Amino acid sequence: MIVFRGTEDVPADFGPSVVAIGKFDGVHIGHQAVIRRMQEDAAASGARTVAVTFDRNPLALLRPEICPESVVDLERKLELLAGTGIDATLVLTFDRELSSREPADFVTGILVDALRVRTVLVGADFRFGRGGAGTPGLLRELGAQHGFTVDVVDDVFLPGSDRRVSSTWVRELLDAGDVATAAQVLGRPVSVSGEVVHGLKRGRELGFPTANLSETVDALVPADGVYAGWLVDGDQRYPSAISVGTNPTFDDVPRRQVEAHVLGETGLDLYGHHISVEFADRLRGMVAFEGIDALIAQIDADVAAAKRLLGV
Repeated sequence: MIVFRGTEDVPADFGPSVVAIGKFDGVHIGHQAVIRRMQEDAAASGARTVAVTFDRNPLALLRPEICPESVVDLERKLELLAGTGIDATLVLTFDRELSSREPADFVTGILVDALRVRTVLVGADFRFGRGGAGTPGLLRELGAQHGFTVDVVDDVFLPGSDRRVSSTWVRELLDAGDVATAAQVLGRPVSVSGEVVHGLKRGRELGFPTANLSETVDALVPADGVYAGWLVDGDQRYPSAISVGTNPTFDDVPRRQVEAHVLGETGLDLYGHHISVEFADRLRGMVAFEGIDALIAQIDADVAAAKRLLGV
């Protein structure tokens, strides 16, 4: 997948294209449905497929006090978009200049002149241009002027649910620790990636060594608690019991930490490796224990529960 970091990066002879526009935060199954429709439209006309997205949530500039955390960071979003098989993604810098563009200027400068668009796909709640004045209806009017069509994609629902799939729902599920349902909404396991760093080595002292992720990870971390899941290091997948939180029994960890204890392995040296931690299901919330013996007993129970859940 080609990544354009602005319209100036798009070659003059690029296109024609079919374009899907959105934040694509998390690239969940709703986004994936839009992308599949885009690919079908493009295949019928021999056009290229392009996702147009932003380097940040527009609310980070317009209403920072209500801007939610991103489900994934920009580079992870680009990796996920690349995994769908589309031809290119255009990342627009959402700054004052872009936010103040009139809808007609947005269409001509980005969709028509740069991408030579034939079809644009958006959701029903899509807004663009200064003050959010651009709507799917206005986009259709502008399309009639410039020779492209507009396809408004229906909402996607999980089977048996009356709530539409959205990034907001993913955040709520992660905040509740419901990684199993979040995985259904995302269409893939909940995971975070980062570098393995040195911690306090307390897990090793207790007999349960852990790989501690760095503070900087590429996705929203689920609620504090203990989870069953997998540590992924390159081609290797290790069943694991995963802890998220600040270690309240000892109360000496200043920030939330993701650490994974690989089941049945004691000699792994992962320091400096860039790994992913996949969450399969939540085993329990995070609590403080009265003493080391109670903590060790609970960790033993957590390991046994993780093995049962993962089938190892």
